[in-house]
Amino acid sequence: MAKQNVDDYIQQGIHGPKETKPDERRKFLGTLRERIVVALTQKQVRENGIYKEAETLMKENPKAHLYLNGNMDYSHLSKYMKVAKKYRIESTIVANKDHDTEIGLVLAYDYAIDKKDIYLSKQKEEKQQFQKGKSKKGLLSVFRNVFKKVK
Repeated sequence: MAKQNVDDYIQQGIHGPKETKPDERRKFLGTLRERIVVALTQKQVRENGIYKEAETLMKENPKAHLYLNGNMDYSHLSKYMKVAKKYRIESTIVANKDHDTEIGLVLAYDYAIDKKDIYLSKQKEEKQQFQKGKSKKGLLSVFRNVFKKVK
């Protein structure tokens, strides 16, 4: 049994420590899917502005950690780093020169939370904005819109 431990020790020295789910960790910037609150693609991170739902999730999960893709231009990452700083969330820029993932940002805990839907979409966010806008309208504005359409 001691020989196996020595062999393991030598293998770890050569190849690094054994990791569970290494492909998943490469994809999700060093963390596991089961720990993620929200994930944005590189394309989403590059968009102008930030995703409001991502900011809301940062506000609601101050003990989570923000991981950013270090293969992306810093100008795109900095807007999310500012939001993380606003809510006192630690952030890390993860640079993996051997593997480039389509993921640009991950907000995650250091333990499993098993959230079903971790991806945000623009449609979902626009729908929420529409619903908020709709609820603010009174009966009078609804009638105005109806009569505008009739003309």
